[in-house]
Amino acid sequence: MLAGPYCGLLLADMGAEVIKVEPADGDIARRISPHQIGDHNAYFASLNRNKKSIVLDLASPAGQEALSHLVSQAHALVTNLRPSAIKKLGLTYEALSRWNEKLVCVALTGYGLEGPYADRPAYDYVVQAMTGVMSLTGEPDAAPTKAGFSVVDNSAGIVAALGLLAKIVHGQGGQVDVAMYDVMLSQLNYLAGATLNAGERQERLANSAHPYIVPAQIFRVADKWITLFITHDKFWEKFCLEVDRPSWLTDPQFATMKARRENRDLVIASISNVLLTRTAQEWVERLAPLGVVIAEIGTLSDALENELTQYRGLVVDLNPGGESLRAIGSPIKFSDSEPQYGLPPLLDEHRATLFSEDLH
Repeated sequence: MLAGPYCGLLLADMGAEVIKVEPADGDIARRISPHQIGDHNAYFASLNRNKKSIVLDLASPAGQEALSHLVSQAHALVTNLRPSAIKKLGLTYEALSRWNEKLVCVALTGYGLEGPYADRPAYDYVVQAMTGVMSLTGEPDAAPTKAGFSVVDNSAGIVAALGLLAKIVHGQGGQVDVAMYDVMLSQLNYLAGATLNAGERQERLANSAHPYIVPAQIFRVADKWITLFITHDKFWEKFCLEVDRPSWLTDPQFATMKARRENRDLVIASISNVLLTRTAQEWVERLAPLGVVIAEIGTLSDALENELTQYRGLVVDLNPGGESLRAIGSPIKFSDSEPQYGLPPLLDEHRATLFSEDLH
């Protein structure tokens, strides 16, 4: 529903012709959201703009013939099915290279094409649970918490697109095996390194605190919450002077990054008392111009409407001139071109343009 479609979306936004192969009743994402805008489901539209759609029964001889026709002209095939289905339907490089030796076959699965978990069902929630992401998220005395968005699916889609393009640059076809589990574990890089090399036990810290950098977490201020992230001692100096605490620059418990980490509770309590005296806006206006990393904690609605989103052109209308269908635009900007955004395809909309009569 998400990982494979997001991979294709990134490629389509960069100009690739992306053909979405669907079953007779269509991708389930066409029905998953309660929000319908005209002919389009909002969930499906957010992941499938700029694509073409065809319906194929890949279990039938006619469907396999049509697939071979597409494969013979394609750079790549992305699959987002269980390994057993991928193999049964002949969607591997081994099965398809006879039609196109330079074809890149990307299998985007939960746990890899082979292995003891290969055919277990995999969803973002499950992979977050298995890799420790949930156990690292939330308050120490609360239940394990999932990330607030589909971090595994989206990350896997990005990695799949990267692997696909890398293989094309290599100039030879082959199989690319991207597992959601692998992608998520890879993104726990420095935390995993601490466990593997120093036996460090990773635990949740209060207020979304960084394990090594102090202060780097969320803080309650007079009216709401902010996030404050101070790494280098030069930024610590600017912060201390601006909040009228010059003594923290010489106090051995506060003065260095190492000292602040070793005296985390004292440092955080002291900073918290200072920050509670003013509003989020006041602190941002005072500290941000100094280069101190600070931001109000807003909502998604806030982000969609703010000046940075507008300046970066991140909210786009997929149907200008018609019933508005808005989405988030491509995060990749090229200096010599602009992405062209179009509506998501209707089910089987492009059969006539992709196949001749004898392949219908």
